[in-house]
Amino acid sequence: MRPTGSPDLIADRRRRALDLVDAGLSLNAAARQVGCAPISVKRWRDTRIEKGKGVFEVHLPPGRPPRLTERQIRKLERLLLRGPLACGYRTDLWTTQRIADLIGEAFGVSYHRDHIGRVMKRLGWTHQKPERRASERNEEAIRRWRDERFAEVKKTPSGWARTSSSSTNPASS
Repeated sequence: MRPTGSPDLIADRRRRALDLVDAGLSLNAAARQVGCAPISVKRWRDTRIEKGKGVFEVHLPPGRPPRLTERQIRKLERLLLRGPLACGYRTDLWTTQRIADLIGEAFGVSYHRDHIGRVMKRLGWTHQKPERRASERNEEAIRRWRDERFAEVKKTPSGWARTSSSSTNPASS
């Protein structure tokens, strides 16, 4: 597995490992000091013998390049921080579809709403679930209704009564 870090850091790690081998350390000892597998050090050594200094070149990982540049990602974050209301939505809640629409309008890049999570992860954002209770909720009015009115609208005086399993004979239970 490729270590994390910039290409320069990875190349420096390879240089340090091979310098240790050149200084007389074993592959195992050099690998322990730089924090990698001995087989990696052996592969770097053999490649250096074959290709020369090309062993230190670190290539970008394979895969499709991101659709949004780093500059566009920073601009997207500024747009998101302004909020959905500032972008013309009626509620103050970002959905994946809204974010996909915003990216399409601002940058001309189309994303399916199912893939917006990757863009948000790149921003360092996580998905959040909205509160299930309204912020305008009046706790005192709810308590008053529950204490005064609820008893009147209950179906039974005690709140729960055993019912019959038979629809024809209520006494059969």
